[in-house]
Amino acid sequence: MSTNLKVIILAAGQGTRMKSKVPKVLHKVLDKTMADCVIDTCLEAGAEDICVIVGHQSMMVKKMIGDRVKYAFQKEQLGTGHAVMQAGDFIGEDGNVLILCGDTPLIRPETIKQIISFHTENDNSATGVSFIAENPTGYGRIIREQGKFVKIVEQKDATPKEQAVNEVNSGVYIFKAASLKSALEGLKNNNASGEYYLTDTLEVIKSKGEKTEVMKAEDETEFLGVNSKLDLYKATKVLMNRINEKHMLEGVSIINPENTYIGQDVKIAPDTIILPGTSLKGKTKIGTDCIIGPNTEITSSEIKDGVSIKMSVLDNAYVDNYTTVGPFAYLRPGAHVGEHVRIGDFVEIKNSNIDDGTKVSHLTYVGDSDVGKGVNFGCGTVTANYDGVSKYRTTIKDNAFIGCNTNLIAPVTVGEYAVTAAGSTINKDVPDHALSIARKRQINIDEWAKKK
Repeated sequence: MSTNLKVIILAAGQGTRMKSKVPKVLHKVLDKTMADCVIDTCLEAGAEDICVIVGHQSMMVKKMIGDRVKYAFQKEQLGTGHAVMQAGDFIGEDGNVLILCGDTPLIRPETIKQIISFHTENDNSATGVSFIAENPTGYGRIIREQGKFVKIVEQKDATPKEQAVNEVNSGVYIFKAASLKSALEGLKNNNASGEYYLTDTLEVIKSKGEKTEVMKAEDETEFLGVNSKLDLYKATKVLMNRINEKHMLEGVSIINPENTYIGQDVKIAPDTIILPGTSLKGKTKIGTDCIIGPNTEITSSEIKDGVSIKMSVLDNAYVDNYTTVGPFAYLRPGAHVGEHVRIGDFVEIKNSNIDDGTKVSHLTYVGDSDVGKGVNFGCGTVTANYDGVSKYRTTIKDNAFIGCNTNLIAPVTVGEYAVTAAGSTINKDVPDHALSIARKRQINIDEWAKKK
């Protein structure tokens, strides 16, 4: 890997064929925008500095990507060469500059490293990347003579003979910074589109006697450009298969890979089983011997060993060893669930700590609460944590028993081994070992139904 590697990502286009108000590079492949896919790949490959060229809805693009990159603005869409010109100060004179498209999200870090090695080991001033296309229509053609690179010709400028060539331009390049900067200054737009083509910089550099080559890549799918929702589906399918195959080769059982969606940053330990309809996103981490699914969505959560999660949604939650969740449970951000806990059907946990051995079996809401060990929640319990202005915490200590249909009005504490009677509304602290009954005495009115 060379030092001082800078990367320019082209992301200024509108993407009219997407037929969307969202800029093209912000559409997601699985759980990550195309722009973020390319940025993360570059960082993994060793990029030291990244500049994203923005244009259409630039504020939205910058807001989504954030401040981990630099930006240059292309006011008018006058071609890829013109886009790179906007990053003149970023290019500088030293090191190498890698150029990628923000709508090609499938390139691998290993391929980028291979491109950089090819470029530096051959001491090239400019290196393009090509692949053999099954259908070359729409791509720039790589023209060679006796195997040596001569030029890149865009489809609309190509002769019938050149259009028959199936070695095509991937849109990926790497340059010596000084060579690129000089070539951009001499770029012309005398072509069918009246645009400044970045491809022409290779000819400019070559005409100066500097070494220019095109590396032929092996996997066409890595350079799949996304221009429509159909292309987005195709890219998602490729990435989904790639990720699922990797996990299965590492010892994860995925029962139906075609119906399982796993994000690029998800980590899963061997001997875990993923059932159909499961979607794992964000920074999710899953331990060994788990059963996840069916029909479960987990986002940026940590699941330890031996956990079973069925038909549930988890978002930024933590679940410790040998706990069961679901069906139809919802663990919201801040839910921290201990070992050997039972979170049952139609239970919602939010910003709460549930300690080991506790059972929250069904139809219960636990919000902003600290729950001890061995607590039992009866059906229909609610922690009333919000008064319309502020939120308050509920504390339930070890081995308490919360009766069915108990309302706990925070702030309130239920002591160790304390019991709340079914149907109670508790708004005062309950001492250890006490029984708390908070309901009006039952009155039966004889013959009332007949009068009604």
